[in-house]
Amino acid sequence: MSNICNFVIIAHIDHGKSTLADRFLEMTGTISKENIQEQHLDSMDLEKEKGITIKMHPVRILFSDEGKDYILNLVDTPGHIDFSYEISRALACVEGALLLVDAVKGIQAQTVFNLHQAQAQGLKIIAAVNKVDLPQAQTEQTKKEIAVVLGVDVNEIFSISAKTGEGVDDLLRSIVKQVPPPKSEGTSTQRALVFDSKYDSFSGVIAFVRVFNGEFKKGDKIKLLAANTSTEIKEVGYFNPALKPSDVLKVGEIGYIKTGIKEPLKVRAGDTISDTMDCTPLQGYKEPQAVLFLSLFPENADNFELLKDGLEKLKLNDAALDYMPESKTALGRGFRIGFLGSLHAEITIRRLKAEFDLDLIATSPQVMFQVSTKKDKDVFISSPSEWPDPAEIEEVKEPWVVLEIVTPNTYMGQVMQVLQSFNAQLTDTQSVTADKSILLAEAPLRQVVSGNFYDKIKSATHGYASFSFEPIEYRKGDLVKLDILVAGKQEEPFSRITARKDAFYEGRKFLVKLKEALPKQQFSVALQAVISGKVIARETISARRKDVTGALYGGDVTRKNKLLEKQKKGKKALKARGKVNISANDFLEILKEI
Repeated sequence: MSNICNFVIIAHIDHGKSTLADRFLEMTGTISKENIQEQHLDSMDLEKEKGITIKMHPVRILFSDEGKDYILNLVDTPGHIDFSYEISRALACVEGALLLVDAVKGIQAQTVFNLHQAQAQGLKIIAAVNKVDLPQAQTEQTKKEIAVVLGVDVNEIFSISAKTGEGVDDLLRSIVKQVPPPKSEGTSTQRALVFDSKYDSFSGVIAFVRVFNGEFKKGDKIKLLAANTSTEIKEVGYFNPALKPSDVLKVGEIGYIKTGIKEPLKVRAGDTISDTMDCTPLQGYKEPQAVLFLSLFPENADNFELLKDGLEKLKLNDAALDYMPESKTALGRGFRIGFLGSLHAEITIRRLKAEFDLDLIATSPQVMFQVSTKKDKDVFISSPSEWPDPAEIEEVKEPWVVLEIVTPNTYMGQVMQVLQSFNAQLTDTQSVTADKSILLAEAPLRQVVSGNFYDKIKSATHGYASFSFEPIEYRKGDLVKLDILVAGKQEEPFSRITARKDAFYEGRKFLVKLKEALPKQQFSVALQAVISGKVIARETISARRKDVTGALYGGDVTRKNKLLEKQKKGKKALKARGKVNISANDFLEILKEI
């Protein structure tokens, strides 16, 4: 095992993780220069389209240094906060972490967050400044920032250009020398940790594993401890980066096991694979806590089972995905789904559309609220449809988070204004260098995840500031359910939970959008925002009107008045019994605007 080196690359979005992985693959001959593609490990179309890593990507690299052959297992990880659970799973499988920082942008909030996770795992940290070839690079300044955060000497930090290859060879040699080899407990009992998986229609579930004890071969009888399931191994192998079969997976190695299991939910990240149920499971992962909830419904009701199948298969390689069936009169059957953030929700919805050819309707996003009723009962609510009668509510609490914002000092005033607009409370300010600071603040999670906090911070600082957040506790809030009525009928998909002081503004804003989106009817349609039966805002869609006097030629004006009065009475009668049918397409277009 002394020749095995397992490590991850951790960094913020667009700091060059995938480009550096490309250079490693190219330099070691894992992928030939003619065959290598930009962002080679990013296999999903969405990753290439958005230019970000969404899924962790393991790959085995063979490398020789000073006459010794090494097996390097590299795991390229996402950089966005919504996919931090992916990073935590990768960190549990390795002994080292390469911390990569952009020389132009400097150290970012998510970089600090990922670094703390790696340090908590006791990993060997190696730091490098990337993009030093750019004319606007601030290499020495960035090195000082890393040195302060990491607590190391500036001279220990590498300067590289993943794009040109400058300094990459020295960095790779340092990794194999500094990252400790994997350890074994010296027992023959098989134990491997499942850190990811995917579904194959022919092979069933393919488990991505790190072997901690023993070895695994084709034909071995294995057990999944948490799922209490037995099966026989169909194939083992490693990532090259495509699946490459091998004779055996040995202790310390990272690879895959084809389980042959056809039920996706039986193989979960964090489970232990062994040859016996009578062994201690490996330490799995803390279950991720969803922070954002919304409902998804297929536009075509006949596609409910397809949506269910799609969610089950996405759950295989996205353990953070949490869902349960839900039904609404207007939209039919669907699922209430929990996400780690707005980007996580966007990516999941787009994957369902692209990979399973589903057209979906999504409701407005909400966080989880804690409601205490007058019957001394506490309930957790993530959907407005579950909101109790206001008369029964004793107290409402909402989740708060601690924000860690890294910003250049020149934008400190703008960041403060954004924090104030989101009701955030500044708790601490820490200097990284003379030009950059870390701000710690506490804010309602509801506003952070659904109030475009990310966009506003980026806009206010011209993209130079970044942030990460962690939940801290539930705090009392003055929250109400805002209902939307169309022609007197409550449309449940449009309901949301909001702060009482913001209810009028949010209700008014949504009614204006609703008025623009809904087609005119033969009668006027009242659009109302309501709290506890009280109307707080209103818009009216005027009736579609036919020119009933157009055929008149001359004559007394009373003839014209009679026709207009007759039309008025007709529209009044239509309004009395009128009903507005909102089509699935209209729902979709309206909810897109929320």
